[in-house]
Amino acid sequence: MASQRTRRLSTTVALTLACVLVCGVAFAGAVFVLMPGTRDRSTPVAAAGSPTPSRPKPGTPSPKPTLPDSTDEPLPGVDTPATPPPATPVANTGTYECPGYSGIQVPVSMLMNDTFSWGDDPPYKVGNGNGDINWRSDPYKKPSWYMWLHSLRWLGNGIEAGQRGDREVLAHTMAIIHDWVRDNPYSWKGDVGAWEATMHRTNVLLCARQAVLTGMHVRTLPAQYAWLDKALIDHAQFMIVNFSGMSNHGTDESIALFGVGCTLKRPELKTLAVNRLTEAITTAIDAQGSTNEQSVGYAMFNYLLWGRATTAMQRCGSNPGPVISQRRAALSEWLALATKSTGELQQVGDAVAQKPTGAAGTALDYVASLGKRGTKPPKRVAVYDAGYVFGRTGWGETRPFAQESTYSIRYGAARTLHGHDDHMSITYSSHGRDVLIDPGHSGYQLDKWQAWSKSAAAHNVMTIPSADMASVPTQLVQASITPTAESYSLADSPAPGVTRKRDVLVLKDPDLIITLDRGQAVGSERYETLWHLAPGQKVAVQSPTTAVAAKPGDKSKTYLLQIPYKQQPPRDAITVVQGQQDPVQGWYYPDIFHRESAPVVKFGRNGTSATILSAIVPANSTETVTYKTRTVGTMFFVDLTVGARKTTIRVLPDGRLTRIS
Repeated sequence: MASQRTRRLSTTVALTLACVLVCGVAFAGAVFVLMPGTRDRSTPVAAAGSPTPSRPKPGTPSPKPTLPDSTDEPLPGVDTPATPPPATPVANTGTYECPGYSGIQVPVSMLMNDTFSWGDDPPYKVGNGNGDINWRSDPYKKPSWYMWLHSLRWLGNGIEAGQRGDREVLAHTMAIIHDWVRDNPYSWKGDVGAWEATMHRTNVLLCARQAVLTGMHVRTLPAQYAWLDKALIDHAQFMIVNFSGMSNHGTDESIALFGVGCTLKRPELKTLAVNRLTEAITTAIDAQGSTNEQSVGYAMFNYLLWGRATTAMQRCGSNPGPVISQRRAALSEWLALATKSTGELQQVGDAVAQKPTGAAGTALDYVASLGKRGTKPPKRVAVYDAGYVFGRTGWGETRPFAQESTYSIRYGAARTLHGHDDHMSITYSSHGRDVLIDPGHSGYQLDKWQAWSKSAAAHNVMTIPSADMASVPTQLVQASITPTAESYSLADSPAPGVTRKRDVLVLKDPDLIITLDRGQAVGSERYETLWHLAPGQKVAVQSPTTAVAAKPGDKSKTYLLQIPYKQQPPRDAITVVQGQQDPVQGWYYPDIFHRESAPVVKFGRNGTSATILSAIVPANSTETVTYKTRTVGTMFFVDLTVGARKTTIRVLPDGRLTRIS
């Protein structure tokens, strides 16, 4: 026991220091600084008493620990159901349905041997084979692994086997659950993994209770399991006192709290949960459909999460009201616009490569089916106040759905929650493939990989690597949308004494993107406009103004042009980096468990100012891309030829880009 306490203290101190040093600020409901606390002794927790008297005001988050490896992640097969909750109202059965186990599949044979497995790490025996678990086990020093151990979700197969009548498996599974309850008495606030797992574990306790009743063919909980209801009250009390606030994490807590109230016939718990959900929805999803997570992946998660909240309330006789369905409908369209022509969601913010999940008849269903079902969104381009631009050349009206070009641009408030330092960044898909990519989601471990994947250096922006760049708001100065071109102007100040401006022009027929980056500083700086390309691309630098990227055997390629404008590119104006570890650069994460090398093309300058005019031009493998420039008065023109198609772009003195032909 002493050694376990030592390990626990060491882990707590290490996590606290890491979070304080790296995170600095605790964000409610996302990544949680460990601040060990003690139970409020004035708070009753007995199963017979109401756990609500000393709760904070609903909607007021508790001081929150920060878990450096935050574990509310919507991982593929973990937190994303195969199908969304039904869009139509469900029947009032007076029950709370077991929500499942988030895809954590530990076979019964391993469970019976007290062996836990998560992610891509080898299975690890955490107990003595009789259900006596060492809850301080942390063999891989990964907070996510440790949290999922405490979530008890890995017991799902055992619970389901017990529900089918396997008494031996049920007994062993319940022994593990009871062991957690005995070894982690209320309040478990001093253990960050146990704290973070509370909402997940609450649902497992509810599922286990249902399994006992069904597997033992009884209508009331047998006396030997009285501890289970007591544990549910303790968990409800914990979530009341330590509410995470208006985020996906707080929403998950409120659903679990509602489940306890429904299952144990505690109307005051249901009422509090409904009040919290009613208050949270307008913060979680705004009227335009944007979420507060700064992540497309978490937007998809929130769409499903709020569907689950609606279903849970309806099933147990509570009215969810109209706002949730209205905001989810707006989010459905938002996600449809955020879906690439390749059929996957944009990997913006903490997001893995995933396809959208759409309810029948919705805009999400339309993009999930590549235009075969559902309702076509009314817009092809949308600018959202929360800091997103999503656009496309069309919805498959005049060319195959997958051959449309799609893009995203970020701006808005400084980074928070699951966002990245990606302001002014562009993603782009064309010719049925990804052209400009986001680095993806490296996971929640506080290491050099996460630091890089969230940084400006991992995105398609002008960086100033010689300056101390910070997360700052970025202004969308203007936006113009026409049938064949969209233009945007953005501006910010990412470092003291440094200003940055980017104008973007997106064309249709020929499909391409032009950007004009301008940096200005008090002293001399290094400026680099970065273009992150998809894995497998081979880049050939042909001159200081031209690079060509192609995947061997592909029917398309990408020209990356650095067009001389106001500054002549130096001889080494184009460099390529791939798979670099110190400093980290040139990588892509399809998910948090895998990392692939991917080329980054850099357009560089040195000086007190920089002006970099770029053209990203996808083309068929047999096509040639050329350009000519000319100046007429104060205006600069670029005549671009892509195969047999020609277009002219005008650069105004203020940097604004427009299409002339």
